[in-house]
Amino acid sequence: MFFRWDWLRPQLTAPIVPTLGPVHPDALTVGIFEDVLRAADTGGFLPYDKDRRWGGEKDEKVLREDVVHQPEHTLIPTLTRRGRGTVKVFAYGLRDSVVEEAAELAAKLAAAHDVAGARVVRPLGPEAAYPHGTRIQLKDFTAAPCPDAGGPVRPITAWPTAVQETFAPFAEAMAGDGLAFLHARMQAGRCGPVLTTAVEDRIVGAIGPMEIQPDAIGRPQLMPQYFAVLSEARGQGLGRALWRATMHWGQTHGAAYQLLQTEVGGPSDRLCQAEGLTSLGFTHTTRA
Repeated sequence: MFFRWDWLRPQLTAPIVPTLGPVHPDALTVGIFEDVLRAADTGGFLPYDKDRRWGGEKDEKVLREDVVHQPEHTLIPTLTRRGRGTVKVFAYGLRDSVVEEAAELAAKLAAAHDVAGARVVRPLGPEAAYPHGTRIQLKDFTAAPCPDAGGPVRPITAWPTAVQETFAPFAEAMAGDGLAFLHARMQAGRCGPVLTTAVEDRIVGAIGPMEIQPDAIGRPQLMPQYFAVLSEARGQGLGRALWRATMHWGQTHGAAYQLLQTEVGGPSDRLCQAEGLTSLGFTHTTRA
């Protein structure tokens, strides 16, 4: 075993794992960190990796030979060749100096691997004051019922053909939110249902795909979705209707929970906070 849990556990202020992203607090064990090291050797997906559903090969891997594991801090670097390439160093430790050490390591490894990007990812606890970056949020489907909110929300396949055909221009307009990628997966028939809302026979919002997979300890998890509403259609409650329809779908299909990452202060973040999700902490990413 590489990691000492008595060293690492006190440093985990938020449940974020390199190459995997957020995990349920109950699944945050030394085993999951050991798994990502083993996956670096094979280049494949772990059985519970959320990116596994997209197929292909795992793009991001841990640079296991460069991991720094000490009693007061742990630095775990990862490498992706996507685009011009990026090294990210996940900086676990309670002292602020861990960021400086992580930045030095990220810059060094980016040069060594001839990639353009060098980043530091710092997990922060839910009590962090005025954080910037990304909030990790938990929706527990076992805590309370998630009723069907109704409203103009249907699976894309339930709309008339003329309405379905408006999804393509909507997806292109929302490409920055991942909807163009989602549309490509839909056309290939390689993803679960996508919920949509329409105004005047035109798709203006979508969330999907709806998919459930077991996590590292076997609990059914509703996978993260792409979620967007056209700017001109906001302020009508359509985003909330899509969100509540998704929660209803997840609960009725047996999911135990969902984890989300939202930009602090953004529309999705405000919605999740208003809907009573539990904040598990934050991640703050900076250039090295």
